[in-house]
Amino acid sequence: MSMLAGVTLMASTLLGAAPAQAAPASAQVAQPSTQVAQSSARATQPADPPAEFGTDWHDPLTAAPPVTRPAGTSCEVTVAEAQFRDFTPYRGTYAPPRGCGERWSKVVLRLDGKVKGRQFDRLGYLHIGGVEVFRTSTPQPSPDGIEWSVEKDVTRYSDTFRGDHDVEMLIGNVVDDTYTGIIDVKVALTFYPADTQATGEQATGKSAVTPDRVLTLQDGTVTTPRNSERIVAEVYATGSGGGCEEYWYLTVPDAAPYSCKADEGPYREVQIKVDGQLAGIAAPFPTVWTGGWSNPFLWYVIPGPRAFDIKPVEYDLTPFAGLFNDGRPHRIDVSVVGVPEGQSGWSTPVNVLVWQDAKSERVTGKLTAHRAGDLANSSTYTPGSEHRLDTKAGHRLTVSGYVDTSHGRVTTTVDRALANSSVHRWTDGENTDALKGTWTDDETVTVDGRGPAKSTRAHRTYTMDGTTTLGAGDRLRTVLSLGDRAAVVETRGGRRTAWSRLDDSYAGDATYTANVPRDQRHAVGTTSERYRLYGSGGCYDRSLVTVQGTLTKDREGC
Repeated sequence: MSMLAGVTLMASTLLGAAPAQAAPASAQVAQPSTQVAQSSARATQPADPPAEFGTDWHDPLTAAPPVTRPAGTSCEVTVAEAQFRDFTPYRGTYAPPRGCGERWSKVVLRLDGKVKGRQFDRLGYLHIGGVEVFRTSTPQPSPDGIEWSVEKDVTRYSDTFRGDHDVEMLIGNVVDDTYTGIIDVKVALTFYPADTQATGEQATGKSAVTPDRVLTLQDGTVTTPRNSERIVAEVYATGSGGGCEEYWYLTVPDAAPYSCKADEGPYREVQIKVDGQLAGIAAPFPTVWTGGWSNPFLWYVIPGPRAFDIKPVEYDLTPFAGLFNDGRPHRIDVSVVGVPEGQSGWSTPVNVLVWQDAKSERVTGKLTAHRAGDLANSSTYTPGSEHRLDTKAGHRLTVSGYVDTSHGRVTTTVDRALANSSVHRWTDGENTDALKGTWTDDETVTVDGRGPAKSTRAHRTYTMDGTTTLGAGDRLRTVLSLGDRAAVVETRGGRRTAWSRLDDSYAGDATYTANVPRDQRHAVGTTSERYRLYGSGGCYDRSLVTVQGTLTKDREGC
C-alpha cells in the first residue's frame, strides 16, 4: 500500500492559500545558566505508558530550545485570535506596541493552539502588512483534546512591526460530521525595547542581523532603496497540497510502477532568479507533517523537525545589489526543479530583506562573476520483486559582485553546492515502501572590504531513513528516522571567530491496524527526539522519549 493512497489517515494540507531557519548561521545557542533554569523547571518523573494508545495523550512538544528573552520591560500585542473551520482567512489589523519605543532588541512570536476530536494536519501562514512572518503546520488531535504552542524569534521583521498594517492568517481546515476538530489559535508578539543607555547599534536597535527594510513582491517585482548594501531573499518553500509533492522525495519517473510520478524523479531544488538570471539555489528541507508516512501515531506528541516552525530558505543576493539599486523594479521568480509541468503543490512566498548605507543616498555596484554548473540529475530504475530507484543529483552556483559604499568597496561572493543521494525500494502493491536519502546544502559567503575578509561557511545535511509495511491483519508499521544537521564556521582573515553545530534527530516506530474505526486500531508506538546545539556561544542538549503517547523521558543538560 502506498504512503499516498489507501490509508485514510494520511496528511492533509493547505489548499487554495494565498501566495504567501538549513539552520540559520545566526542560530542562537542557549547559555548554560539558562539551561540550568530550564532543566530544573522541567524535571519530570517518567510516566508508566499504557499498553496501547487510548483517547488521550501528552500535549505536543519538541526538544528544540525556547527563544531566549532579554530581561526587563516588555510589551505584548495580540496579532490574531481565531477559530479555523474552513478556508476563510482571519483578517484583522495590527498596531505597534505602546510603551516599548520603536526599536527593539528582540521580538518574539508565540502561537498557542488547541483542538479536539478528529482532524487532519493542516498548513498555515501569518501575514502582517503582506509580509509572511510565520508558516506552520498543526498537530493531529486526540478525542479528548490537545494544546500546543510555538515560539519564533521574528526580530528580523522589525521594520514591518513599526507601522500599522492589515493582518491575514489562515490555517485551511475542513469540519464536518467526520472531521470535527476546530483549530483554535491565538498569536501574540512580545517586544523587548533596545537599551536606551547603550551606544551605537544597541541604542538604535539596529544590528547586523536586523534589516532596515522588509519588502514584498508587487506583481512579481521588487524595488529596493537605492542605497542598499546588503540584500537577502527568504522563501517559505513548502511542498504540500495533499498530493504527490507532499512526498516529493518518493516520486519516480514514468518507467517505474509507483503511484506518484515525476518526469525527472525525486530531486527537488528551489531556485531564485533576478530578471531571468539564476541568482540562488537551495535544497528544500524534507519536512514530514504530522500525518506523514501514513502513520499519525509517530507524530501525536513529538513532531518531525521544523513541522511547527517552517524555516525559510535564504539567498544572499548582495552580489546583485548594483543591479537592484538603479531605482527600477526588478523581477524575482522562484521555481522548484523537478515538479512536473503544470502541476501544483509548492508554495513559495518571498520576503526581501534590505540593509541600507545610512551615509549614502546611492550605492553603486556591479555583478562581476556568475558561474552556474550543469545540473546533474540521474534516477536509475531497477525492476524486480523489490523495485528500486537510485537517485543522484547536484548543482553548483557561484556569484560575486561589489558595492561602493560610504565605507569603501565591499565585494560579496556566494558559493553554493547542492547534492542528493537516495534509494527508494518498494514491492508490488506498495505493501512495503522504503526510502533512505541524504541532502546536503553547502554555502560559503565571503565579504571582503574594509579590514580582513569575513567568511561564513554553512554545511547543512538532511537525512531520512524509513520503511512502511502493511502486513497480516492490515497491521501497518512505520519505522522512520529524520535528521536536521548544520555546521557553521565564521572566520575573519582566515582565523575562526565563531562556530556552531546543530543536530536535531528524530526516530519513531509505530504500528496500528489500518482501515478500521479508531477504537479498533490497537496502536503502539515509541518516538524520540534529541536536539543538540553547541558552539562558541554555549551549549543546549535536550532529549524526549514517548511510548504510546506518554512522555517517558525529558532530559536536558550538556
